[in-house]
This record gives sequence, C-alpha cells and structure tokens, in this order.
Amino acid sequence: MKLADVAGSGKSVHVNDLGDDKALCKEIQARLTALGCLDPKPDGIFGAVSKLTLALFASQMKLTYDDKVTGPIATALLERKSGTFLPMQPGNDVAGRIATYMGRNGQFFARLPGFLTIVYLEGADPDGRPNADAADRWNDLRLVLRRNAKGTPEVAFSALATTEPGRFYTAVKPLSSRGAARIAFGQFKAWRVGTHHPHLLPPRRHEALTQALPITVFRDKNKDGIRPGDATQTGVFGINQHSGLDQSLKSIGKASAGCLVGRVDADHKAFMKLVKTDPRFRQASKGYTFMTSVIAGDDLAKQVPLA
Repeated sequence: MKLADVAGSGKSVHVNDLGDDKALCKEIQARLTALGCLDPKPDGIFGAVSKLTLALFASQMKLTYDDKVTGPIATALLERKSGTFLPMQPGNDVAGRIATYMGRNGQFFARLPGFLTIVYLEGADPDGRPNADAADRWNDLRLVLRRNAKGTPEVAFSALATTEPGRFYTAVKPLSSRGAARIAFGQFKAWRVGTHHPHLLPPRRHEALTQALPITVFRDKNKDGIRPGDATQTGVFGINQHSGLDQSLKSIGKASAGCLVGRVDADHKAFMKLVKTDPRFRQASKGYTFMTSVIAGDDLAKQVPLA
C-alpha cells in the first residue's frame, strides 16, 4: 500500500499495523523527514519517535489523530512541501548561517516545536567567524539550535568546546595504534543519554551523550593534528559528548582523546539539561538517539559568508 492509496480510499491504517507494511511505513517516515519532523533515515520501524512526530504533524495541520493514518493525514503528508510546512527563515547570524549550510549539504534541521539540533562548529568564535583553529586549544563551539515560532533558527545554547583530541592523546599517548581519532565533518545519528567513564568515580564519571552507533573518524597515525592524508575508520569508539571538567584554557590536556567536549562543567550540565527537554527524549523514548553535526568554521564562512 502507498500513501496515495490511503488518501484516496477513505480508510485508515493504525500506526501499530505499519510494521506489516514496511513500504508504507518508510514512505510515511520519508515524508516526515522531508518536512523536518523525523530524523533520517527511514528504517521501516514505526517506533515511539515516529509515532510522536506523526501526532505532532497532525496537530500542526489541525487534523484529528487517533493513532491512525487517515485519509486527510495521508493527503497532508503528500501535499505539504518543505517550503510551506514550518518554513525556515534563516538570517545572517550564526544560527541562520548554520541552518542554511546544513540545508545546502543535506543535513537535517529539526523544525517541530521543542525539537533541538546539536551542532559543533570547529575553529570558530561565538559569532561564527572562523579562527586560527590552533592545535591543542579550546577554539570550537558546542551549539544547540532550534526553530522559533517565527520560523527563525536561533541559538538555544552556546559554549566553548573541542571537536579534536589534544596534544597528549595525539602525539604523546594515542589510545589506538592507528592514531588518535578525529571525528569526520558531517552529521551522525549516534548518541544517547548515558554515563561517561561509568567505571570511575565522580566527577570523571558524569552524565553525557554517549556514542551508541557508528560514526566515521580520521586516524592521525602520523600525529600531525590534521585530517588530510589520514585513513578513515567507521565504528563505535566511545566518542562521547562529555564535560572537560573545567580544564585550563591553556591546552586541552587530557580532557579529550577524540570526544566532543565542552570545557566548562557547568556549561556541560546546562547542555545535558537542555537536550533532555527535547520531546523525542522526554516524551517518546529515554533511549532516543540524538543527531549531531560537526562543521568546519572555515567551510561555513566559504559557503555561507557573512553579509
């Protein structure tokens, strides 16, 4: 069955029955993704997050929803376009420029109310301007973005961070014979709320977004602190989004062996508190897998320059 069949038949399909029709399930998920509601990629499993986003889509459309894909809902899914359903109106500030960049590069920006988008901007100052991106320095940004009621992307959270391992784990004591891990630029759906260093005592053991699914990293075997020329590897490496526990501004030190790290512990706690307000986590599933984008500050400036 296809959405067009539901739209034209006058019948409805209960969401719990979508597992029996993977093609229809994937089509619904694909339409929700195209409209900025559901994280990609469609998997044909209509779980708690898919159900929540479908319900919220129906609510936005002011359509009756009773855990069923009805004709009107199917029609709305087919007919609504990205430019007309919760349209984005990005400005020339850092949030707007990142949203524009993400759209141009096929990255997902969540649009439904309360839904958050996590971004790390490497080698950039708080206003989004690229910096020298010196090695072993806290010169990256951890950002949480959202679409406000006017359709404008805005910064809900911003803090100093690093997306790269420091000198210690790059040149002195890499944790792998392949070299230190440096996350690839792009967007990955890979992190869940969990505990960083669960086997240690606080404060080293603390709440974080922990890697649960594969991502791609560059392996710095030649210890030069840059990605070009390095081999890539895809897998689960414990690349968590954790606290730097107030590490000195002078160097990253041992605060990162390749993780996405916020320098200030209070900022990290605020980050975790905020991401847990996302309805996909708070209402749908405590096991929700968060997406995160890692963007090069100089590439942002090149593709979406300041006006």
